[in-house]
Amino acid sequence: MKVLITGATGDVGSKVVKQLLEFGERPRVFVRDAAKARTLFGEKVEILVGDLGDAASLCKSLEGIDSLFLVNSGPRIPELDELAARSARDAGVKHLVKLSSLDVEQSLAIGAWHEKGEAAVRASGVPYTFLRPSGFMSNLMTWSYSIKREGVVRSSTGNGRRPFIHSEDIAAVAVRALATGAYIGKSLALTGPEALSFAEIAERIGASIGRELRFEPISDEEAGRRFAAAGASPEETAAHIELWRAIREGRLATVTDGVEQILGRGPIHLDRWILEQKEAFL
Repeated sequence: MKVLITGATGDVGSKVVKQLLEFGERPRVFVRDAAKARTLFGEKVEILVGDLGDAASLCKSLEGIDSLFLVNSGPRIPELDELAARSARDAGVKHLVKLSSLDVEQSLAIGAWHEKGEAAVRASGVPYTFLRPSGFMSNLMTWSYSIKREGVVRSSTGNGRRPFIHSEDIAAVAVRALATGAYIGKSLALTGPEALSFAEIAERIGASIGRELRFEPISDEEAGRRFAAAGASPEETAAHIELWRAIREGRLATVTDGVEQILGRGPIHLDRWILEQKEAFL
């Protein structure tokens, strides 16, 4: 099996690569920064440099590839997914596994980007599997600064809950899908084991680091201003405000058994992730 991994130096993609290496595979990785990939994987992978928005480099990276793990993000997801799917079809790729989002099922803006991307993949005719995870536990790292400096977590999510998922679980499902082909034509809904409010998560982080943390509810407007100040575009900011509102309204709290059904074990608990990242919050 010859596999191409995009997003290979990112959160999920790097874990997919490492898990494939553990299975004795030598995947090809498609990255912008060869030095970063070499630091992560050494000589164990084949590295091709390019950009998912550049058709020429993408086509070159797909030569001789059987399966593609596709990661795109942001408002350009639809056009980038379409280009990747078309290029994969032309290259004779037999299976495309796309990292999508469970938000597709809630008609949110971020979900809509992925929904259009999924549609482009379907239209290409390439056999596909869509991974639809809930929010990533790793996204909670954005709290590290305010926790360390102020002992506070701010959010406009109110008492709403979300079943955050560990990236290792997403990667493990991706590898299972790539290796077996058992989920071709399927959309896999993946969540963590429990839905928690942001206040409850802050409490658990506080217990781990031995410090009482405060959860501070803020308005959508303030949350948007803070998000935009970190460099997000107006479109991305609006999409995240919509996401936080959906969490607050209880629309994203559903827990699925997708991870257990596919991997034969329960999903990784938040407490393990907190322990792994503990130093970042101290």
